[in-house]
Amino acid sequence: MTTSTRGAAKTPAVLVLEDGRTFRGRAYGAVGETFGEAVFSTGMTGYQETLTDPSYHRQVVVMTAPHVGNTGVNDEDPESGRIWVSGYVVRDPARVSSNWRAQRSLDEELAAQGVVGISGVDTRALTRHLRERGAMRVGIFSGDAWTGVRDEALLARVKEQPEMTGANLSAEVATKEAYVVPAIGEKKFTVAAVDLGIKGMTPHRMAERGIEVHVLPATATVEDVYAVDPDGVFFSNGPGDPATADGPVAVMQAVLERKTPLFGICFGNQILGRALGFGTYKLKYGHRGINQPVQDRTTGKVEVTAHNHGFAVDAPLDKVSDTPYGRAEVSHVCLNDQVVEGLRLLDQPAFSVQYHPEAAAGPHDAAYLFDRFVSLMEAERA
Repeated sequence: MTTSTRGAAKTPAVLVLEDGRTFRGRAYGAVGETFGEAVFSTGMTGYQETLTDPSYHRQVVVMTAPHVGNTGVNDEDPESGRIWVSGYVVRDPARVSSNWRAQRSLDEELAAQGVVGISGVDTRALTRHLRERGAMRVGIFSGDAWTGVRDEALLARVKEQPEMTGANLSAEVATKEAYVVPAIGEKKFTVAAVDLGIKGMTPHRMAERGIEVHVLPATATVEDVYAVDPDGVFFSNGPGDPATADGPVAVMQAVLERKTPLFGICFGNQILGRALGFGTYKLKYGHRGINQPVQDRTTGKVEVTAHNHGFAVDAPLDKVSDTPYGRAEVSHVCLNDQVVEGLRLLDQPAFSVQYHPEAAAGPHDAAYLFDRFVSLMEAERA
């Protein structure tokens, strides 16, 4: 990625998809060039949490909401220490930030972190195109990166980029050193959390419930996990293709063999699927946003949930499956397309969901899942 930040708002820019379709607009954020997988997010709010979610590593995010940036940017809402999206696409960026918590504009934050974006794009047409053709590689070019360069040459650059299928990215976004998030109030449990791209609010939600969270690198071994003497083990969200995550799968299988209470979200759900012997596959355009309807099949309740995933678990919806670790079933399902959104074991304390119950940036319907994890640890201790 090459970037500059001067005069971005008036600088012409172009977005080039790998199938040859182009969209012209204006530079937003940094000026230069960037590449990634084009995906769309349907959230009306929470763009700061989206931008800083490590699961968006190497993705160019198209916002379906027409107005973006209205509330500016602050230093309290980021889910990690930096913006992870590789590019940003909006239709009508806010000219003025209007929120009492705002410390700077979204445009300024994107430019400061070198994130190349484009505005003035018909994001409705772009989203429809991605829904019909599927998520695909894309490039955004502005300034010297576009001046005098033919569209054919830009398209060739896009096609040179690696695809998301087969990408092993967790270690690129995860912590390099273990750290501890202390329990808030009385400490009740210790959890080893394998960081595959964890969001900051996730260990905070556990800490609120009296859990001391030891966040470990994506490369953590079984010995690293049990060195903290955990009451439970957690596997986080993260980017990339779960088919490449052989190391985390092996660690999870060792946890399952010891029957330690286990909870996984997003990438962690896919890791549990693989650990149980199910396959994974790439969705056509994925689920991204904070308004996805999911049914908890154990209670029959429907919850509105936050999603960010382009891969899914291939497990049967209509039966209980036998696995090396006992019986397993699909516990949650997406009501839009019947994609597997959760798994649970019936003979030992392990479960996972495909979405984000930490409620950053909302909604709060799925917060009970952290309580369910606590209940498993309480039952195991009893």
